[in-house]
Amino acid sequence: MERISEGEQAVLEVLWRQAPLSATDIIDRIEPSRDWSASTVKTLLARLVAKGAVSHEGEGRRFLYSPLLTRDAFLATESRRMIDRLFGGRAAPLVAHLAEQDQLSDRDLAEIEALLRSLKS
Repeated sequence: MERISEGEQAVLEVLWRQAPLSATDIIDRIEPSRDWSASTVKTLLARLVAKGAVSHEGEGRRFLYSPLLTRDAFLATESRRMIDRLFGGRAAPLVAHLAEQDQLSDRDLAEIEALLRSLKS
C-alpha cells in the first residue's frame, strides 16, 4: 500500500472510531485545531480512496466513507517502515535507543519484559 500522509491518517483516525461517515460528518469530527476546509478533507478522502485505504458508497446525494485499512495494519506497516529506515530493519536497536534516551518508563519496561517472556514460552 502507498504511504499514508499525516493528514490522511487524521481522516482515518476519525473513520476508525466510527464508520460509515459522510464527508460532512468527518469534517465535524476532525480536530478543530487543524482548521481544515471542507475541500481539504474531501481531497484527503479522494486520495485515501485512490490508495485503497477507504471505500465510499453512494447514499442519495452524498457518499459514505468506511476504512478498508485497519488501524492494526496501518500501525504494522508504518512501524516496519520506520524500523527499516532508521534501524536497518531491526527492532532491538530501536528499543535500545529509547532506553538510552530515557524514553521508556518503568511501566514500558515491565510490558516489554512481559512480552518477551510470553514470546519465549
